[in-house]
Amino acid sequence: MTEGVAHDATDPSAPDRPRAVRAGEELDVPRLEAWLRGHAPGDWKGPLDVEQFPGGYSNLTYLLRAGASEWVLRRPPVGASIRTAHDMGREYRMLTRLRPVFPCVPRAIAACDDPSVIGAPFYVMDRVKGVIPRTRAVLARLVPGEEAVRALARRLVDTLAALHAVDWAAAGLADLGRPEGYVARQVGGWTERYLRARTDDLPEVERAAAWLQAQPSAAAEAAIIHNDFKFDNLVLDPGDPTRILAVLDWEMATLGDPLMDLGTSLGYWVDRDDPPDWQRMVPGGVTLAPGMLSREDVVAAYEAVSGRTVERPVFVYVFGVFKVAVIAQQIYARYRQGLTGDPRFAGLGHVVAGCGQMACRAIDRQRIGRLGD
Repeated sequence: MTEGVAHDATDPSAPDRPRAVRAGEELDVPRLEAWLRGHAPGDWKGPLDVEQFPGGYSNLTYLLRAGASEWVLRRPPVGASIRTAHDMGREYRMLTRLRPVFPCVPRAIAACDDPSVIGAPFYVMDRVKGVIPRTRAVLARLVPGEEAVRALARRLVDTLAALHAVDWAAAGLADLGRPEGYVARQVGGWTERYLRARTDDLPEVERAAAWLQAQPSAAAEAAIIHNDFKFDNLVLDPGDPTRILAVLDWEMATLGDPLMDLGTSLGYWVDRDDPPDWQRMVPGGVTLAPGMLSREDVVAAYEAVSGRTVERPVFVYVFGVFKVAVIAQQIYARYRQGLTGDPRFAGLGHVVAGCGQMACRAIDRQRIGRLGD
């Protein structure tokens, strides 16, 4: 999930402010500095300093400083496969090709597939300085007033639609994915991931998976999709907080159905009339801010700006919340296996169960809004 390239400079305790590197996730600084000096021109008047961004649940992200120069390094998490969702080379190539046609992409500088440098493949990109609206408190300081909050939400939808409008063939991204059969492949693939990572008996999660598999897979157009598009993957301009400087966390980007990408965003979107337990369970609560669009508003705004019709909002929402469940379950399984000791992961089992409950509510009521009625 999200990794910090920026931080909230107004709050020393902000989750995106770099901290000391966590035990077990250290880098070989001398080897890294030797490699970096040959690949990242910068201010090399002093030694390389390395800190870690503590936010995020997937790839590990570090802040590198040398004099006045700053970069961000991303590498796979310890104990994870690097051949699928954590393919650093693929992510680097995609960012390099996408940036000329979609400016909200950090500039990638260089990639390394030699594990002898830091123990895993990685890539380095420019640091984007701004604020990530990861929590409602940060959003309230940055974007005061309901009108501004609503404008920012619309800008998020506009940016997602702009990504889906990119001519991926002209950008040299035809090899980014296989759009044919994308929907069925995604439903089946995420179901398999859940079953492999399952640790507890959660009937509602399994019911959601079965329901998704039973739905017809309609043909869809192909677009570049981010697959994790949400507020805490945005970097905002502190001087103009409705301006999005960058979109982060491109590890799951591919070619596929843009409406499934919208569904992933809806899966993270918590409405103010959702059940209180679900509202408390979701970190940050950004979409609970006064003035925020509802899930139904998001669908309407996307239809208006993209020109597409979202014919199956319940299907894409259930897919989105099920995918969130699987991502959380995979991380929770790694925690249960002792592959990571990060204490933030201990409660993810409850998040998985909550996702199943929200998916079944939408299935039973055949709507994506007012699920707390």
